[in-house]
Amino acid sequence: MTLHPAHREAVPEMPNRLGIAGIEFIEYATSRPQALGQVLESMGFRPVARHRSREVTLYRQGAMNLVVNANPDDARVSATVDGQPAISAVAFRVRDALKAHTRCIELGAWSVASHAQAMELHIPAIHGPGGSRFYFVDRWDEFSIYDIDFKPIPTVDPHPPALGDMSYFGVVQYIGAARSADWLAYYEHMFDFATIPDEERFGILPKGKLMKSPCGQFLWQLIEPDPWMDEADESTECLQRVGFGVSDVASTVAALKSSGVEFVESTALHPEDRGALTRSTLGSVAFELVHKAPA
Repeated sequence: MTLHPAHREAVPEMPNRLGIAGIEFIEYATSRPQALGQVLESMGFRPVARHRSREVTLYRQGAMNLVVNANPDDARVSATVDGQPAISAVAFRVRDALKAHTRCIELGAWSVASHAQAMELHIPAIHGPGGSRFYFVDRWDEFSIYDIDFKPIPTVDPHPPALGDMSYFGVVQYIGAARSADWLAYYEHMFDFATIPDEERFGILPKGKLMKSPCGQFLWQLIEPDPWMDEADESTECLQRVGFGVSDVASTVAALKSSGVEFVESTALHPEDRGALTRSTLGSVAFELVHKAPA
């Protein structure tokens, strides 16, 4: 059998058995929603809708949805320490939410019990690190999950533009010592993520292991504790921060500084063309900016 010359080194596409197509929303749990809302607004997000029956607010800029969950009946909210917000969920866009959820359960994931009330959507989910959840959403194009469960805030633009073409770039997860191999295997096995070679780095933080989603739209970074740190067990594993892709880091940093956002600047880490890191606020909330070339 002969191959066309152009196909001799054809690279097969990454498997994507869940049909992952990006991030639909990221959720923070907090007992201080107003304080977190101020931080998010300084980053360019705007509140656009509120949940019909729970203390949950939807923030948006551009194509990014971010949910602030302050529902006192949610165990993830009551579990936050000293009012510090925590990333409590990431929702993946998928081809078929029920099939994606079923496949993950068959692969060994733990299902999250539904607490949907009458006339509310049931969004299937599995348990993630540190008490977080991974949701599966298959309604985001013509119809969305927010059309049913949320009420728009009057007089507010439901689709505020993104500052600096900002979009979701990835999520940083803190893991226990010597746990990289376990988590790399988990994301590859469960979601078809692929490991990125160590020499291929993004942004300004070179630590940890990087993985790419099967759709190629976002990254996942796994960071172990430094050897000298005491917090080296699995109990400290959590979703730590969100990375935003921007077309021009310097101009976006300047715009955010004018909104009061402070950035980490030191001899080892400082804003530059490749990326920048905001100072932690409310004890736990920090964001990373990463240069992202136009599609």
